[in-house]
Amino acid sequence: MTLAEENYLKAIFHLEFENGGEVSTNAIAERMDTKPSSVTDMVQKLAEKDVLVYKRYKGVQLTDEGKKLAAYVIRKHRLWEVFLVDKLNFHWDEVHEIAEQLEHIQSEELIIRLNEFLGNPDFDPHGDPIPDEHGVLKRTEKKLLSELDKNQQGVCVGVKESSPEFLQYLDKKEISIGTKILVLGKEFFDGSMIIRVGNNQFFISHKIAESLFVQTT
Repeated sequence: MTLAEENYLKAIFHLEFENGGEVSTNAIAERMDTKPSSVTDMVQKLAEKDVLVYKRYKGVQLTDEGKKLAAYVIRKHRLWEVFLVDKLNFHWDEVHEIAEQLEHIQSEELIIRLNEFLGNPDFDPHGDPIPDEHGVLKRTEKKLLSELDKNQQGVCVGVKESSPEFLQYLDKKEISIGTKILVLGKEFFDGSMIIRVGNNQFFISHKIAESLFVQTT
């Protein structure tokens, strides 16, 4: 697998995991920020390598081998993020791009030792589950903060949006993985909310509320 091929497999894996079933080439193009014609060329190459099945006008679906390869790239990416945050003191808004480079290292023994060194973590710094050594990605019970009603409380367990700008915004509001969030009020017109975090209460937009995953308490 080339670096580009691994990135395509990873993108398709995420889309399958999020939506289930076959993934359209348009959805892949949007995720990869490229042209549908470029996606068609790539998925045809990947189909020849038996890592996905491509049905013209219907979409693509990873084979078992394709899922295994994609999950391994994701596993490496998320383990490196843990290492960068926990051991090298990077901040959670700084690690994604670095891990994008490190995830393509091919040494299996290095990843085995990295996992052991980190204590076999289950989640990365953004709350995303780390696939196990068999490529299994656990689904966790969670919902978007935007789904909560007034007087409901949740614990932040992940972010749907992981751009540095959004993570830096959360830092300013003192929201991170494990933070308790209480909904004090909700505007049903636009989905905006008033929330309490610790001793502070403030307004958040619907866009913010639908970018935070919580588990209700």
